[in-house]
Amino acid sequence: MSIQDKGRNNWVIVFSFIVAFALSIIPLPLELQAFMPEWIMLVLIYWCMALPHRIGIGIGWFLGLLLDVLRDALLGQYALALALIAFITLHMHQRIRVVPLWQQSISIFLITLLATIIIFWIKGTQGIAPEFWMIIISPVAGAITWPAIFILMRNVRRYYQVN
Repeated sequence: MSIQDKGRNNWVIVFSFIVAFALSIIPLPLELQAFMPEWIMLVLIYWCMALPHRIGIGIGWFLGLLLDVLRDALLGQYALALALIAFITLHMHQRIRVVPLWQQSISIFLITLLATIIIFWIKGTQGIAPEFWMIIISPVAGAITWPAIFILMRNVRRYYQVN
């Protein structure tokens, strides 16, 4: 595969993040919003595990800034959380990706829980006091959906030969 062939498949990565952003802005009733997984976090974790040499902390920071603007949040709160997720995933990607999917889900739960706690802590410093159970729900939803996301993303990556 030549260098040009590798460059042509960048659109798959970009498109996956666009889909994750689209899923993140789906309007849901207020009661169900806490049950939505953090799609962008999950896609970022996948790409950091699958292609650690191409997707890293800078991409996480950039996606976080876009998410800050998209959600009208304090500029940098999601950027910090996604950069931290990318760092942890890059640091542990060889350990995470060799274990079964159910164990990966536990790792995904812990990583996204840490990011969610950071986001809620920053919101707390702004005077927005979320309820504790809301901190746990989204990471649990992410852990439950992780096997399906992993298999789908892996099949897409293999089909389009993204390396």
